[in-house]
Amino acid sequence: MRLPFSIRLNSKMKSGLLFLLSFFTFSSLQGADRKVTIIHKQGQFDCHTFRIPAMATTDKGTLLAVYDMRYKSRRDLQGHMDIGLSRSTDGGDTWARPVPIMDMKKFGGLPEDQNGCSDPNILINRETGEILVSAVWTHGKPNTHQWVGKGSEPGHSIHKSSQFMMVRSKDDGLTWSEPENWTKKLKNPQWYLFAPAPGNGINLMDGTLVMPTQGRDASGLPFSNFMWSKDHGESWTLSSPARDNTTECSVAELKNGSLIINIRDNRNRKDKSKTNGRAVSVTDDMGKTWKIHSSDHGALPEPVCMASLISHDLKDGRRVLFFSNPNSKYKREKMTVRMSLDQGKTWPKSILLDQKGGAYSSLAMVDDRTLGILYESSVADMVFQKIKLSEFGL
Repeated sequence: MRLPFSIRLNSKMKSGLLFLLSFFTFSSLQGADRKVTIIHKQGQFDCHTFRIPAMATTDKGTLLAVYDMRYKSRRDLQGHMDIGLSRSTDGGDTWARPVPIMDMKKFGGLPEDQNGCSDPNILINRETGEILVSAVWTHGKPNTHQWVGKGSEPGHSIHKSSQFMMVRSKDDGLTWSEPENWTKKLKNPQWYLFAPAPGNGINLMDGTLVMPTQGRDASGLPFSNFMWSKDHGESWTLSSPARDNTTECSVAELKNGSLIINIRDNRNRKDKSKTNGRAVSVTDDMGKTWKIHSSDHGALPEPVCMASLISHDLKDGRRVLFFSNPNSKYKREKMTVRMSLDQGKTWPKSILLDQKGGAYSSLAMVDDRTLGILYESSVADMVFQKIKLSEFGL
């Protein structure tokens, strides 16, 4: 509707309007005396959108947030986007400006919008302190998507297949190596795609590094698995797929040493019944074989979206699992964090963070008694919150 008059705002009126807009913007974000920190707003730093968060805490207590810096639009690959990093040295209260740490620039003489990097995973080697950030790079192939058709194809050629890339830091995330291309060492040449799953990698109790991964097999069907390393990331072994017609996944180690994988399932696009929910499997042989977990398809509703799963050892010896995702079968809304004390069988305690929205998220312990979450909010900003474990009754 067009108003029959115009309004000219002076500077004070503009400031007041911005305040009101910010108030209504945050009205959907929930917080029990929790600070809601926008680490990057949409459109800041000449970047249209910040998406696909992944977060970890270094041994020095520094919080590292990595994400897609999508310069021109919100859309997925292919497009002009780099993997960016922000650091926080005060427990997430303030964050440094974004710095690209994986930027393929104009590789091969093609423009930057045909050299996009996306979907970061962050893994900190707790024995050495080295930080690994992996992502997928697409060269050429304008107006395609790596998960659709020939957006990524069989083989290893950069002109055909999306590439599995990795950068490393040995100084708490201050400087980073040049990108390493792991495609030929990891990808079965018959597969259409092999890529990191965005989010967090983990260290097992014996020091093994584990990174969740995903791909498209020789028929183009998506699958979810993980890869692991016993030599500090110098070489990697792939697990068998835990599920098919699935994509992004998170992995955690249970108290008995088995691994639980929590997976985004494409079947949930149509399934809005009581069997809607995250696909969940368990392995006790590093992914050679898999068993369906009791919480599979039912305990954790999803609208088909990435989620985050981590484990944490309490001082009383119990191991707790934390899980975050949009708690809805129908749309990306109701960003929620849940807790389980029985190896993911039940999730009795949940905390709602964002009523109207929330999409991708990443969990990390800020300290022994504080959980941190970095997520895409209902207002398209990258948001960080801290949750005291006492809020879960722990």
